Amino acid sequence: MPHSPADQPRPEGPALHAPPELTADAWRRAERRLLAKMLGEFAYEEIIEPHPLTPPGPGGAEYALPLGGPGEAELRFRARRWAYGHWQVEAESVTLAEGGGVPRPFGDPLDFLVRARPLLGLDGDTLGHVLRELTRTLAADTRLDATALTAAELADLDYAALEGHQTGHPWLVLNKGRIGFSAEDSARWAPEARRPARMPWIAVHTSLAAYRSVPGLDAGRLYGQELDEATRDLFAATLRERGLDPAAYLYLPVHPWQWDDTVVPLFAPAVADGRIVPLAADPDARLPQQSIRTFLNLSHPHRRTVKLPLSILNTLVWRGLPTERTLAAPAVTDWVHRLRDQDPYLRDECRVILLGEVASVTVLHPVYDRLPEVPYQFKELLGAIWREPLTGHLDPGERARTLASLIHTDRDGRAFTAELVARSGLAPLDWLRHLFAALLPPLLHFLHQYGTVFSPHGENAIVVFDEHDIPTRLAVKDFVDDVNISSEPLPEHAEMPEAVREVLLTETPDFLPQFIHSGLFIGVFRYLAPLCATQLGVPETDFWQLVRAEIVRHQTRFPHLKERYALFDLFAPEIARLCLNRNRLHLDGYRDRAARPHAAVHGTVPNPLHAEEPHPLAPE
Repeated sequence: MPHSPADQPRPEGPALHAPPELTADAWRRAERRLLAKMLGEFAYEEIIEPHPLTPPGPGGAEYALPLGGPGEAELRFRARRWAYGHWQVEAESVTLAEGGGVPRPFGDPLDFLVRARPLLGLDGDTLGHVLRELTRTLAADTRLDATALTAAELADLDYAALEGHQTGHPWLVLNKGRIGFSAEDSARWAPEARRPARMPWIAVHTSLAAYRSVPGLDAGRLYGQELDEATRDLFAATLRERGLDPAAYLYLPVHPWQWDDTVVPLFAPAVADGRIVPLAADPDARLPQQSIRTFLNLSHPHRRTVKLPLSILNTLVWRGLPTERTLAAPAVTDWVHRLRDQDPYLRDECRVILLGEVASVTVLHPVYDRLPEVPYQFKELLGAIWREPLTGHLDPGERARTLASLIHTDRDGRAFTAELVARSGLAPLDWLRHLFAALLPPLLHFLHQYGTVFSPHGENAIVVFDEHDIPTRLAVKDFVDDVNISSEPLPEHAEMPEAVREVLLTETPDFLPQFIHSGLFIGVFRYLAPLCATQLGVPETDFWQLVRAEIVRHQTRFPHLKERYALFDLFAPEIARLCLNRNRLHLDGYRDRAARPHAAVHGTVPNPLHAEEPHPLAPE
């Protein structure tokens, strides 16, 4: 007798589960925050131009943004204006009126993009991709919300743990798009997942792979310091079992996602013929940091941080490791270290920490790396960079936090900086003086003495604090990607190795200070100053005059560099407005290109550091 459908055995398969943090309330909170950020950053970059409805007062002003379209919809919101043309939009104030009707609360950034697409100048292709990146960013924000800590709890975390609670690039609206990751990948590998992992390694034949290092760190010594003897023996035995000579191979860790998504499909011939051999994972637990492709070693903090390529599109670019820069990273480190070590001011007074990229393995793709015209993402597929860990550079009692953490606010609206100032016992103005005295002198000295500038944005610049949470000095990382030098020859560049000269980006002297303006002042301080005004009682004018006073103090200390202060002028009345969101919306979109994109420039903004005379708040 035939079975009825109800009697048939059910096919087995995986059950589907929605992420537990993805709730309606959490989504609405994330939406409102991101819409306010979008309006503020788009207005800063003049992608939109809201017009005032009321005169500005202590709490800001009312603004309107006509969206056009059916019914002539209009957004209204309350915002305050700050230095550098910054907009701070009050998230709960945003309303939408349609057809002259009564305004209603509005907080949907996806709907805003759809309604405003003619105003924003978005074509269909770009809009589709932007909506995808925005939705993925919102999903990541809800995950962060689910485990958000108070500012007081965050202040007790160590450097590695604090990184997993940061909310991403403050300037870029689409700051967690991570195109290429699935939802499961994000839950496993995103920084906010805070899940340590063991990294598998591979062996790559020296016909494809090249090793570079600072002097005195050959490959054998690196592996001896980064891998225990049993793991090294296991790697060698794996090769010998296949009839391969370990001496003809270089070892490097590989991100498991990159192995599955990129290496096996695109390096298939090399995997097939044994030029690339998968190995076991080493025993150490590693934690992804904000850059998502950089991993700290939790099991052995004295071991180096490792930076691995990830072929995902995130915050404007594909997150691979460029071939020529990976090769040159140790040479750049050696040159930058020599500048510091030969300069008593940088070495002994500033005691600036430069976390060097001391070794690298670069793996060439047999086909793509021969083709200059193909998209750059295909020339950044495989390799590894080992960076000095921060742990060994800190004195007893010192602790470190990325600069980005200083502009973090918890779910109750309390600024992380306000918590640190309270713990320090200092008056807010005094604490800020310490902060600026820690950050600015080494950056200024590299710029004016050596025509060399870092990009000291929130992730690359690290503040070192004493046991009282008072800022004391600066640490900097990511040299090969974010160091620029003057295109005008300087005597200090005479001994620069050719390998360094070929890879470092150059800029005209008048533009070189832009990296400090954009990376530090606009990228961090334009958000920190409003927090200090509203939560610490430090007027914005005093904040910027303290910054200027620290620069003046430094220039007074080194009068012999007077011509360089004019050449690399930080006090110009106007500076270029670099635009990161315009890159995605208008300049680059999502098209493939042979070279990495650079930030768009759109007009200028007033420089709050421009003044005729030093302010009376200047330190003696």
